[in-house]
Amino acid sequence: MVRAKSWTLKKHFEGFPKTSDFELKEVELPKLKDGDVLFESVFLSVDPYMRPYSRKSMKEGDIMIGSQVARVVESKNPTYPVGTYVVAFSGWRTHFISDGKDLQLLPAWPEKFPRSLALGTIGMPGLTAYFGLFEICKIRAGDTVLVTAAAGAVGSVVGQIAKIGGCKVVGCAGSDKKVAYLKQIGFDEAFNYKTVGSLEEALRKASPDGYDCYFDNVGGEFSSIVLNQMKKFGRIAVCGAISGYNDTVPQKGPYVQIPMLFNQLSMEGFIVSRWNDRREEALKILLRWVVEGKIKCEEHVTEGFEKMPAAFMGLLKGENLGKAVIKV
Repeated sequence: MVRAKSWTLKKHFEGFPKTSDFELKEVELPKLKDGDVLFESVFLSVDPYMRPYSRKSMKEGDIMIGSQVARVVESKNPTYPVGTYVVAFSGWRTHFISDGKDLQLLPAWPEKFPRSLALGTIGMPGLTAYFGLFEICKIRAGDTVLVTAAAGAVGSVVGQIAKIGGCKVVGCAGSDKKVAYLKQIGFDEAFNYKTVGSLEEALRKASPDGYDCYFDNVGGEFSSIVLNQMKKFGRIAVCGAISGYNDTVPQKGPYVQIPMLFNQLSMEGFIVSRWNDRREEALKILLRWVVEGKIKCEEHVTEGFEKMPAAFMGLLKGENLGKAVIKV
């Protein structure tokens, strides 16, 4: 019999998550029935969305939400023979049984790339960057694109896709190491928002003419400053608001009406699942760009399932460069 470990939400987060908010549990899984598949986790994902969604869609005691790359270790389902790899939204656990529904088979995978990329550049974060740029920002060659949290799983791909699309790209990040990385992967301008004297001046210096597109991952005061530097008919993709995820009191503002009115801006929030019907097509394009070297992938890998809460809290502190994954 297989014993499966899982991390559960012991207590809803109040402010920044604490180790005591999580509980590690272990259960014995039942024998497989016809049509069932037993999976073991290989890589698990931690992502910023888990913080707001934990309150929105979870009860105390539930297994923490999230996706993973998993391998079939026993099967009574011909669609999933032993050794098959899938991406599954099955939460923070080491093993699970599935009836084969709601699983995403990994495409033909180049041996030189780790399968963990299916949780990052060739997965949900990459798709978020792809559709956010092409469907919401509607980028055009010659545009100037601003990206916040630019060294993260989504932001780093946003910048590289925008460069493929012929845009000038400006990125903001929270350390000098991350700024150096952004320049290494092709960002035209990058700065550390924590050390600049004036954010307004840093943005103006990076692009004196303003910004055509803003890919917003942080929200808050930063974004209210950006709005005043958008060009007329600028487009804003609201992907995340990590600056406020751990707030216990809602932030005041930002007040967007005046800059949106006078610059005739378009702002739209989005969730990547809107384009699930085009997922496979976009993944093939992302995989091709990675194979061709047009997109470089950086991962922040934590070894050990027991370290998942620490990896998640580190992500929320901005400790990761690129995609944060846990190797079981």
